[in-house]
Amino acid sequence: MSVLNAVLRAAVDGLLSPFRGLSPWVGLAVVSILTAVPMLLVFRATSNQTALAAVKKQIHAGLFEIRLFNDDLRAIMRAQLHILRQNLSYLRLSLPPMLWIVPPLVLLFAQLQFHYGYRGLEVGQPALLEATIRESALDGATGKPTLRLDVPDGLRVETPPLWIASESRFSWRIAAERQGDYTVKLGFAGQEVEKSVHAGERVVLRSPERLAPTFVNQLLYPAEPPLPGDGPFSAVSIGYPERALSLFGLETPWWVVYLGLLFLVILALRNAFGVTI
Repeated sequence: MSVLNAVLRAAVDGLLSPFRGLSPWVGLAVVSILTAVPMLLVFRATSNQTALAAVKKQIHAGLFEIRLFNDDLRAIMRAQLHILRQNLSYLRLSLPPMLWIVPPLVLLFAQLQFHYGYRGLEVGQPALLEATIRESALDGATGKPTLRLDVPDGLRVETPPLWIASESRFSWRIAAERQGDYTVKLGFAGQEVEKSVHAGERVVLRSPERLAPTFVNQLLYPAEPPLPGDGPFSAVSIGYPERALSLFGLETPWWVVYLGLLFLVILALRNAFGVTI
């Protein structure tokens, strides 16, 4: 999973690099076009297009029957049952292409989340940096353990470390003095890990958490390599604010915008590719 994430991370980051200084809408529009085309090709290749077209005609016929016999309750009920059966057939026929489309789409969503789901740190505004120690690394010790935190020029630590013993977690408040990409280093029990930090508004890869190397963690948090499995840390996180896009004056999650654009592109291109959806 680590190798796959590294390849996808490099590919998506390279694809979006020309749009880093532009509105998030631009990059999402480009990605929606680039994903709609292979989705249409896969749907056409893996679905029974003839059967889907026939089912859609049956659904339209049922809707027409309801309009034609709108004063006949029995006919309306019969038409609704017919439409329900045809919709179930449509779902059955759509399942094979979905089995091909959904897994890569999930991987793409995970990558896009860390480009469009978070804003960078604002210069001068504090953010929470946290590091969780494995219970096994504490070895039953009581009291506050010793942990080293090194920050580069451009970042400052505003508070001493707060040790939350019940959660085996250290917390600091840090702030960026200028925009840029940074790497903080944390050392414990003779081992060291790094955590990326970004300050600024550009659309770049941001990783809010670096976690232990489980399959679920690597699937959901692919923006950085996982923590060493035999290391003392189980999690290192930075508190990035969430990003929302403006849609008709409303704050909207990026994935709603992306899915809306993807749907519109698919509708616009389906006839050109000869695909019945």
